[in-house]
Amino acid sequence: MPMKVVVCVKQIPDPAGELRLDPASHNLVRDGKLILDESDSYGVEMGLQLAEQAGGGEVTLVSMAPHSETSGLRTALAMGAAGAILVSDRALEGTDALGTAKVLAAAIRRAQPDLVLAATESSDGYTGTVPVQIAELLGLPSVTFSKKVTVNGDKVLVERQTEQGYDEVEVPLPAVVTVTAGVVEPRYPSFKGIMAAKSKPVEELTVADLGLDPASLGAGGSRQQVVSVVPAEARAAGEIVTDDGEGFQQVLAYLERIKVI
Repeated sequence: MPMKVVVCVKQIPDPAGELRLDPASHNLVRDGKLILDESDSYGVEMGLQLAEQAGGGEVTLVSMAPHSETSGLRTALAMGAAGAILVSDRALEGTDALGTAKVLAAAIRRAQPDLVLAATESSDGYTGTVPVQIAELLGLPSVTFSKKVTVNGDKVLVERQTEQGYDEVEVPLPAVVTVTAGVVEPRYPSFKGIMAAKSKPVEELTVADLGLDPASLGAGGSRQQVVSVVPAEARAAGEIVTDDGEGFQQVLAYLERIKVI
């Protein structure tokens, strides 16, 4: 049976480039080209594989980004996704995690998917809260930190990563599932895929298109605020242990001092 998968993807400033913070809000400046968050490439690949295993279907991307940015989306489209929904609106500037979840949930409703996939957290925000907030807003079950995902009929079976190993979880579809970096090996876009991505549909929507209240979004509607940013502490020089045959005693003493043993 064909399967419709939505993958939430985030377009972020290139970590290899120069990253800047707005001096007033302390938020990351996103005025240049944005790339696909590497953590989301695992969700895209997982979605493509599940659609293939279902014998058909398609993967639709859902993203929120400024300035009608599609560079990161085109990368995921080149991997094989069929199309994308992009929400881009000046009213969204400064939106917090919950506001982002409201926007993405409204866009996902339009796609009516069988399964929603997302990374456990983004590489530029690290809140780790947006996917479960989306699930709550949509009234769907959610499973986080998935290391293996299998669809069986109208259910999704997940091996959920834990500190002790993994839990086996089964929930009915539709559902929201977040995947870890080890769930699959993302494919590299082929030249053919890159060329095809240029003509794949990207539906661009505004806050008004989604029927959302602008007052609950953006900096004005945000319940989160970055109050200060300080440089990370410089790494201190390590302690050198000269081994005269009893060096392990010093190592053990150090581990006891920091309460590791």
